[in-house]
Amino acid sequence: MDVQTILFMFFGGLGIFLFGIKYLGDGLQKVAGDGLRDLLDRFTTNPIMGVFAGIFVTVLLQTSTGTTVLTIGLVNAGFMTLQQAIGVIIGANIGTTVTAFIIGIKISAYALPIVALGTFLIFFFKNNKVNNYGQVIFGFGALFLGLNLMGDGLKPLRELQAFADLTVSMSENPLLGVLIGTIFTVAVQSSTAAIGLLQTLFGQGLMDLNAALPVLFGDNIGTTITAVLAAIGASVAAKRAALTHVIFNLIGTTIVILLLRPFTVLIEYIRDSLNLNPEMTIAFAHGIFNVSNAIIQLPFVAVLAWIVMKLIPGQDSAIPYKAVHLDEKFIRQSPGIAIGQGKKEVMRMAELSENGLREVQLYLKNQGKKHRELIPQYEDAINNLDKKITDYLVQVSSHSLSDQDSKAHHTLMNTIRDFERIGDHMENIMELVEYQITNKVKFSESAVSDLDEMFDLTISTLSQAIKALDTEDIQEAQSVLEKEDKIDKMERELRKKHIIRVNENRCTGQAGIVYVDILSNLERIGDHAVNIAEEVIGEE
Repeated sequence: MDVQTILFMFFGGLGIFLFGIKYLGDGLQKVAGDGLRDLLDRFTTNPIMGVFAGIFVTVLLQTSTGTTVLTIGLVNAGFMTLQQAIGVIIGANIGTTVTAFIIGIKISAYALPIVALGTFLIFFFKNNKVNNYGQVIFGFGALFLGLNLMGDGLKPLRELQAFADLTVSMSENPLLGVLIGTIFTVAVQSSTAAIGLLQTLFGQGLMDLNAALPVLFGDNIGTTITAVLAAIGASVAAKRAALTHVIFNLIGTTIVILLLRPFTVLIEYIRDSLNLNPEMTIAFAHGIFNVSNAIIQLPFVAVLAWIVMKLIPGQDSAIPYKAVHLDEKFIRQSPGIAIGQGKKEVMRMAELSENGLREVQLYLKNQGKKHRELIPQYEDAINNLDKKITDYLVQVSSHSLSDQDSKAHHTLMNTIRDFERIGDHMENIMELVEYQITNKVKFSESAVSDLDEMFDLTISTLSQAIKALDTEDIQEAQSVLEKEDKIDKMERELRKKHIIRVNENRCTGQAGIVYVDILSNLERIGDHAVNIAEEVIGEE
């Protein structure tokens, strides 16, 4: 077999393997529904629960990296504390061993029929559920097909003296093996792929156990790189979560390298006792390493959190997703107090919508990446509060309320919807700015200045509506109605000015479409501010 064929088979096999893992994970996620983030949010009340949640989500996603990145997203968004995240990351390390065990079952001979079955379910059924199962089966088959190709490509390495010398060096110097494992995992961005390759090499007798185990530990260090990349530009808490993942895996690897001889003897004993094939031997070594690492480090979660907080100082700036005032005991004890608590949470939602709108204005002005990342977080936080407050107020409504409480309840239920819609308009404007950047659409200076003026007026109107809702001040609410008339008038005037600019060739038609759509979204936000003010004014 020539060098070209070896390289083509290896990299082609690696590509199919990585595609299989990704496709399998995506399919499992569809089968499981979109509840993975909710599951992580709900079942991470303490680090031990976090470990189980991390295992479960990683088995579904088929990648510890995916779970870690999802966890960093939740920490970044304020959904999860650092200590909860550490539990999930520990669980993710254990969950990723499942794929190694699947590879160890040696069903690779059936890779092609499995791919065929998956394809049949995807192409010959119109049912989405069946298609999702087809995707899982296809991904599963592609995983083994890729492994087979990689294995066939690597067979000629037996004859290469340089490779034999390298494995001997790794046996004699475990740190070299750790380094090679780390570099390869960083390169392919998947510890699952790196361990799959290691199982294939070991299965073909291309390296012995003394060389394979340090590479396995290196794979565990390399997998942290994706989490580190995901945390770049994220909040302080997200950076801390990524660093925790690195420290956790480094400590585990250091312990096991110091105890490499007894660990190797243990794995040899398990292999001989259970008569394991080479692939399953690596799977057991991987599983025992990660479970032991979790057991050793789990009691020190608070210490780990303290260390990373010292290493990455600073105040966390995560957007607060979670509802903080909605205690269900108030519903039973005093529905009136419960409505007051609901109002406090609505005011937090109002603050998020105003702050989010300010971020949109800044994104339009300077097109900074930081603003672009914050806007969807504000929108997600608003949507989450919308759901939580609505559920809470629906529970309150099942109790008997005084006329005053009933009116307050009605006002809150209506205003929640307006704040949620303001969040949608924020996101619409963000997407229009994105379109402007991607398609290099330029606004004239006068257009930029006019938009900025309309933004200021809209934010000022929304801010006044929020103040009127908070203080129940009817005069403030009346003033919002007057300001909204100005917004409508300004929108009409700016549209006319835009048509003049287009006619004078100072503005392109493409720029005009984006411009008019932004105006329209701002005008709709003004309408929602009026709805809030009218709720304050009431029937009068």
